[in-house]
Amino acid sequence: MGGTQYVCLPGDEPIEIAGIPRIVDGDTVEIEGTKIRLQGIDAPETDQLCLDQKGERWTCGITARDELVRQFGDKPWICQAAGQDRYGRSLGTCRAGSENVEEWMVRSGWALAFVRYSRAYEAPEAAAREAQSGLWAGAFVAPWDWRDRAREITILGATSVPLDAQEILVGAASAAAAPSPECVIKGNINRSGACIYHQPGSRWYAKVKMGPGKRWFCTTKEAEAAGCRAPKG
Repeated sequence: MGGTQYVCLPGDEPIEIAGIPRIVDGDTVEIEGTKIRLQGIDAPETDQLCLDQKGERWTCGITARDELVRQFGDKPWICQAAGQDRYGRSLGTCRAGSENVEEWMVRSGWALAFVRYSRAYEAPEAAAREAQSGLWAGAFVAPWDWRDRAREITILGATSVPLDAQEILVGAASAAAAPSPECVIKGNINRSGACIYHQPGSRWYAKVKMGPGKRWFCTTKEAEAAGCRAPKG
């Protein structure tokens, strides 16, 4: 569903957005009602699977989000935003105190440098890879490969992987079951190609069978940030 993929669109001069963030995922936040896509990095999606040092699967996208919350979630941010992505989110570079948020995420191993759009965080990524920090301690695929489900992907990280690693790493986290008790909103593509999210207890929730091409979300805000909407009627 391209939750974090973005295309820079023409925008005005950078504007400053400040406040305590509501963190949606590892590279998306909301401040004072403005959704901001952290520019130059790409974090795993909340339903993305990785392998740990023992080769066991884990929900690395949820951990990346939670690490961002733990480090900066209760601190005031100042973001310089210019332009928007394809989902209407502002593209921003953010600081929490003296710390560059995007650099911290990459240096800590919870996001990758999104070199398709910026080469600003290549050095922090190299440091994280060398230190085997965060995602780099195990095995994973780049978030953009996970979204595209390319036939040939590169498995990254420090861990030797089993033969079925690619199948595991390009699959959604527990596709038939929610990856976490707090992430039970179903994202589905309707016949018109629109992404619709369904909350537990809603009319169509039980009828939506999860599988390839569908996604679990933790909150309605997260689903909307990924381009989904609530069902009509």
